[in-house]
Amino acid sequence: MSNPEICFLTATELVRRIRAKELSAREVVEAHLTQIEQVNPKVNAIVTLLPEQAIHQAVAADEGLAQGREVGPLHGLPVAHKDLVLTRGIRTTFGSLVFEDFIPDEDGLIVERLKKAGAITVGKTNTPEFGAGSQTYNEVFGETLNPYDLSKTCGGSSGGAAVALGCGMISIADGSDMGGSLRNPASFCNVVGFRPSPGRVPTWPDLVGWFPLTVEGPMARTVEDTALMLSVISGPDPRSPIAITEPGSLFARPLERDFKGVRVAWSRDLGGLPVDPRVTALIEGQRHAFESLGCQVEDCEPDLTDADEIFKVWRAWRFELAFGELLQTHRDKLKDTVLWNIQEGMKLTGPQIGAAERKRTELYHRVRKFMETYEFLILPVSQVPPFDVNERWLTEINGVKMDTYIDWMKSCYYITVTGLPAISVPCGFTLEGLPVGVQIVGRHQDDVGVLQLAHAFEQATHFWKQRPAIAE
Repeated sequence: MSNPEICFLTATELVRRIRAKELSAREVVEAHLTQIEQVNPKVNAIVTLLPEQAIHQAVAADEGLAQGREVGPLHGLPVAHKDLVLTRGIRTTFGSLVFEDFIPDEDGLIVERLKKAGAITVGKTNTPEFGAGSQTYNEVFGETLNPYDLSKTCGGSSGGAAVALGCGMISIADGSDMGGSLRNPASFCNVVGFRPSPGRVPTWPDLVGWFPLTVEGPMARTVEDTALMLSVISGPDPRSPIAITEPGSLFARPLERDFKGVRVAWSRDLGGLPVDPRVTALIEGQRHAFESLGCQVEDCEPDLTDADEIFKVWRAWRFELAFGELLQTHRDKLKDTVLWNIQEGMKLTGPQIGAAERKRTELYHRVRKFMETYEFLILPVSQVPPFDVNERWLTEINGVKMDTYIDWMKSCYYITVTGLPAISVPCGFTLEGLPVGVQIVGRHQDDVGVLQLAHAFEQATHFWKQRPAIAE
């Protein structure tokens, strides 16, 4: 097989072929390293590359299989880790000049689990500084470009991961999501990004173990591959106090399901958010796909009053907690939006935080009651298609002014506040050839259901099969 043929096999198929000894782990890793060598200079998705280490791991993987050792569910699969997650002995910059030369002495929990399952680390993927903003650029490595149009952004903050997947440079990727960082870049790059329920993928180390807004999760080119990865990285761990106790094996089961009569809420704009008409047209154009699956689709959305205030208060609180000291010691090395978010956190008062938490509880119960009627909510992932990479954040949509660098991502971060699982699945392309994803939201902790509906939609539409020309 040619290198691109190997690289664009699904992760599920690659695992099957390696186990059947139709392909060796070394062949698979070498094919991906060649793809990285040829394509990465055009897009800047993988910022730290470890070819010798990856080949060494692949050789060991092949030897283990030949000797009849038990192998993990991701045996031989190449993976790259977001440059926000700790990787022992591998440079981890967080996209910041402050940590330009930092090398951790431990792995994050998600990396531990991927390694244990047999995945082979080839490098790290680019991210904005401290993951702040859905546009992947930083002063350490520069910008990551959208493979479907190199003049456009790939989104963020898991932008390097999304581009590496879309270009066949890796078969699965880890990411994280607070305001949309798994979903937005997936939408912009025609791949799948899943924000699981808080606690579904336990995080460690973490300054705030009970914090539910930030989650880690899987990205892949198909929903089935996403579920395969989730089967490995989910499951309880005592280091995470909010870890869900259900085992990861829950996601190793087939995703096929009958959706006849399932009630689905269909929202064009979550009750009034400005949405680019190109996005609206594409998602409206696929309503029939859900109806053809048997879904009973109705125009409706939950009352998300106060979601904006809740998210901004807790985000600012988290930024001050995590980076407040850097404001004193490395102010000159932090980008302006990070500085602003830290300072917003410093202004918070106890009553403000208390009010936000009370409103979050009220919102949870409004949404809970809404989701008793509707099993799923479907809406845009991002309010816009990919935009000019030189535009650091959008200042207006449809003539509506965006006051902060995160306002253009309300369609994602309003869902974050609900605590519900949500996925971005490829939904088509604008007339300019830019990818757009659809967001599927499920009931409380029904991660399986979200994956099942996403899989059914994917199988009915096949948008995921359209690759960027530069990756061929």
